[in-house]
Amino acid sequence: MSALLTSVSGLPVGRGQQPGKPPPYYLLYSLDTQLGGPPFADLHDDVTFVYQVTCVSGPDPARPNSAGSADQGEWMADKAREAILGRDPATGLWLYPIVVPGAKVTDRRLDVEAGATSDPGDAIMSYVLRTAISLTST
Repeated sequence: MSALLTSVSGLPVGRGQQPGKPPPYYLLYSLDTQLGGPPFADLHDDVTFVYQVTCVSGPDPARPNSAGSADQGEWMADKAREAILGRDPATGLWLYPIVVPGAKVTDRRLDVEAGATSDPGDAIMSYVLRTAISLTST
């Protein structure tokens, strides 16, 4: 997921922590996992992973007194949705495949989109969305 977000957006992604670069960047968290039946290692079983993508917009270091913007946060959220949920209108196929050895992605969907919040204290604006990705063993 982090490589997918980086390749589509060109922005760094931190897995559960700041990626070591100033904003803008993404934070990626693996949240709930839902199993349907026996362990996923068994054949013909399904699993759903929920990922939270937090888009962190921040001040432009080249512009004094600048701050994160709603426009930048929304652009980042659009790029995240495109990377994870985007489909080719002609074929219906995913724009960006997610390859999982021993599994097939059967579903991708928006789980929750909490939207944007700002923190005036540090000039950061964040935008949160959660996606669910379902797999079946092959």
